[in-house]
Amino acid sequence: MIAIQNLNFSYNKGRPLFKEMDLQLGQGHIYGLLGKNGAGKSTLLKNIAGLVYPDSGSIQVLGHNPRHREPSLLSEISFIPEEFYLPQVRSDKFVRANAPFYPNFDSGYFRELLGEFEIPLNQRVADMSYGQKKKYLISFGLATNTKLIIMDEPTNGLDIPSKVQFRKIMASAITDERCVLISTHQVRDLDNLIDAVIILDEHRVAVNASVSSITENLCFKKVKELSPEIIYAEPAIGGYNAIQHNSLGEDSKLDLELLFNAVSQKQETITNLLHTPHYV
Repeated sequence: MIAIQNLNFSYNKGRPLFKEMDLQLGQGHIYGLLGKNGAGKSTLLKNIAGLVYPDSGSIQVLGHNPRHREPSLLSEISFIPEEFYLPQVRSDKFVRANAPFYPNFDSGYFRELLGEFEIPLNQRVADMSYGQKKKYLISFGLATNTKLIIMDEPTNGLDIPSKVQFRKIMASAITDERCVLISTHQVRDLDNLIDAVIILDEHRVAVNASVSSITENLCFKKVKELSPEIIYAEPAIGGYNAIQHNSLGEDSKLDLELLFNAVSQKQETITNLLHTPHYV
């Protein structure tokens, strides 16, 4: 689906954002893209969508180089940005203007999603609240039925009930032919939704692994006291939230926030234990 090799990118030539980055993404998965502010999450998404171009290295998306902006590729990419502009038109006019770019657009599914999100059909899209606009764009993006869906901070501006709806809708939207890539700094919004994790750190991909692979190799647990086998721990009520090597094959639930913090402090140790630098 997506193959990135030796990617180098910078907005300022003296300050590279990515250095020799490699990344492989496969279809049939929902990836959660995590990273500190300034790590390049949005920039990576834009590189994949062909909105910015690398200094060197290669990017292949569905067999195409995205910098060429070929219609056959763009019609298979739905990009939902964090920052957006919506015109002063009603929904039906917006759809008539934009849906033709996507051959597989499903107007019935679009109306179904708007109903799920409680978005009025007869309102001008520019007059909606920020949260309504975000849900409108998510609905339109999913209704395009593209093979690649890219979302940059999709839950920003959503209230708690809307976030619950978002997770429910996204869980039902994944297919074996589709790849979904979601960038967020609100890691708990992706709980029980994603099946693979990408973490950017120090100009490269620090982690690219399936959730099952992570929990097979790492054990997330609450402990009362620290011990030598603990790789990373954070104070919690009654003890510590900890990560350790899953040498006993224990079942545990992935704690995305704890993993993210652990990678920031113990990247080499975590990466070596996962043994999966490139998950497909």
